Amino acid sequence: MTENKRIAREGETRRPKVLISGGGTGGHIFPALSIADELKARMGAEILFVGAENRMEMTRVPAAGYEIIGLPVAGFDRKRIWKNISVLFKLFKSMRMAKNIVRKFSPDIAIGVGGYASGPTLKAAQKAGVPTLLQEQNSYAGVTNKLLGKKAAAICVAYDGMERFFPGEKIIKTGNPIRKSLLSSKKTVKEARESFGLDPRRLTLLVVGGSLGARTINESLEAGIKELADNGIQVIWQTGKNFGDRGIAAVKNIKGVVVTQFITDMAAAYKAADLVIARAGAGTISELEALGKPAILVPSPNVAEDHQTHNAMALVGRGAACLVKDSDARQNLIATALRTINDQESLAQMTKNISEMGVQDSDALIADEVAKILKER
Repeated sequence: MTENKRIAREGETRRPKVLISGGGTGGHIFPALSIADELKARMGAEILFVGAENRMEMTRVPAAGYEIIGLPVAGFDRKRIWKNISVLFKLFKSMRMAKNIVRKFSPDIAIGVGGYASGPTLKAAQKAGVPTLLQEQNSYAGVTNKLLGKKAAAICVAYDGMERFFPGEKIIKTGNPIRKSLLSSKKTVKEARESFGLDPRRLTLLVVGGSLGARTINESLEAGIKELADNGIQVIWQTGKNFGDRGIAAVKNIKGVVVTQFITDMAAAYKAADLVIARAGAGTISELEALGKPAILVPSPNVAEDHQTHNAMALVGRGAACLVKDSDARQNLIATALRTINDQESLAQMTKNISEMGVQDSDALIADEVAKILKER
């Protein structure tokens, strides 16, 4: 075999090296893992993750079978400006570490899914001449992604109108990848409700506030759970770990309510629900769209660029969800939930509208773009 043929054959069989960076929340981590799984299955990719130290990706990613390196990067404190001296120090250190990671791993492509670590990592990759792909999950792009987008090879988005933030010729609408387990469940509505010990014939409300919980949503439920039950509404209420035992205390002697800090079988919880109350993170919205679940969204006020409100309004504008402001939730959330869940015509229309916005094969579409970039390289 000639030298040229040997090199060509090795080029055909070599596993592409993919660097994936980001995290901080499940909304960033689940899509990242979905993309990694698709690339590994499709092309046998060698994958290295880069996350932020002490964030949830540092445990979730190894649990999924992937190696991860943590950077000391942290977010800027917009309220206590003096605290940002240490943040800047961590950023400079993270940039040096990211440069070394890119040099040692020598990736064929770097993918950013959002989160503190993606900025230094993708910037280092771009400086090293490594092609980059951004996965922008929100309807309102953050500052870091807008800067990185100028040199990215492709930008995968979940919403229309993203030309406001990125070069139009680089944008591909792929949607946001969601957990495969949510799509693969075979349970019926009856079986799903019975798995929570609920009556399969009664209207059911699912309330979720993320793994840590959403204080405003939880306190609104705490005050109004009896009113929901008195009106015949069953509730699956995920409080998150920060609410302690307050949820359990609030439902004492109230039937038809399931309270838990964490829901193990989210596919069953979604299937059981006629209506969902949730924050408006990109991951949650993508799940609601893919599963066709009408929702009342309560955007978190504590996020950069108020992107959760922008996410929610993208659905509200299509008649696919209702919005209750965080500041109004304690006064209006329960009444809005009762009015919405008892309006079957409205629920049916919301279900139709949100289903039309869903994309169920986002990970495959993103992998298609990765394959194109690798082929061009």
